[in-house]
Amino acid sequence: MFTRFSGATAFAVCCLASAAAVHAAPAPSYGVVDKVAGPDGGWDFANVDTARGVLYVARSNAVMAMDIASHKVSTLAAAQGSHQAMAIADGKTVVQTDGKTGLTRFIDAATGHIDAQVPSGQKPDAAFYDAQTGKVAVMSPGNDTITTIDAKSHKVVGTMKLAGGLEFAVTNGKGGAFINLEDAAKIAEVNLAKGTLLRKIDLPGCEGPTGLARFAHGTRLISACANGVALVIDTATGKTLTTLPIGKDADAVLLDEERGLAFVPCGGTGTLVALSIADANNVTVAQVIPTQVGAKTGAVDPRDGRIYLPTATLATPEPGAKRGKPVPGSFTVLIVAPKA
Repeated sequence: MFTRFSGATAFAVCCLASAAAVHAAPAPSYGVVDKVAGPDGGWDFANVDTARGVLYVARSNAVMAMDIASHKVSTLAAAQGSHQAMAIADGKTVVQTDGKTGLTRFIDAATGHIDAQVPSGQKPDAAFYDAQTGKVAVMSPGNDTITTIDAKSHKVVGTMKLAGGLEFAVTNGKGGAFINLEDAAKIAEVNLAKGTLLRKIDLPGCEGPTGLARFAHGTRLISACANGVALVIDTATGKTLTTLPIGKDADAVLLDEERGLAFVPCGGTGTLVALSIADANNVTVAQVIPTQVGAKTGAVDPRDGRIYLPTATLATPEPGAKRGKPVPGSFTVLIVAPKA
């Protein structure tokens, strides 16, 4: 059945459509607005603690803390090959994975005191805290081990083996996890309490999945791939809904659901790709923001939407190395924000 409009009605509809277009939310326009220097050394994941107003960066020899308001940089605690540094317990504790010692450490955020050190397999790397269960899950690709730790007692409550190159992981909202398998180019869903594999999700066209984020009330995943694409996956069916172009050497997906955006820092091309995620069925590239080669991880401050990207000038890679070493005196945290 067709509905016919009078000329006046059609004109009104046209005007309403035009008005809606005029008042539609503008596309994001982000850019680098500031830089904060830090000590020499490598880096990995970064996280913002809104309770204390601190940016934590996992560094090769320390857990770096940057006061977001003053930009004062300090060392919370020494480390050996740090990969993850994230605040839990309303900012009172920082959980840090120590790649060289095989420990997950619980650090007092006020004093830097090491409250506990928990063996977590070989080369513990990515980790996440599940507030629903009160557990920390640690990915250790050195021996294909996932270690689950009670955040209050600091006791190991579960371990399981999972081959395929454990990379970043997020909660599945059911006490388990979705985990990027870098070598297998798949996402695994696991039951952490039982230590069992639930399923593996294919990632067509993806090589080396690293960064991962879950959004839209848990119905979608974004997986960032080393070969310059990001995939949007339906968590119910495991199907890839969209394949989006990004830059090279992405290592994180930064979620800002408050503003309907996700950001993929691409260290190989020196870009930060903003994705519009307001419509979970139509995720699109909203902006490609020039940053700096090497800026492959970062964190979003949900209070104001500012993005913090650790990076440094990289020397020419040595034979067989994936990336060049940081040039002394060049480490910085790029601050990205909407342009005025």
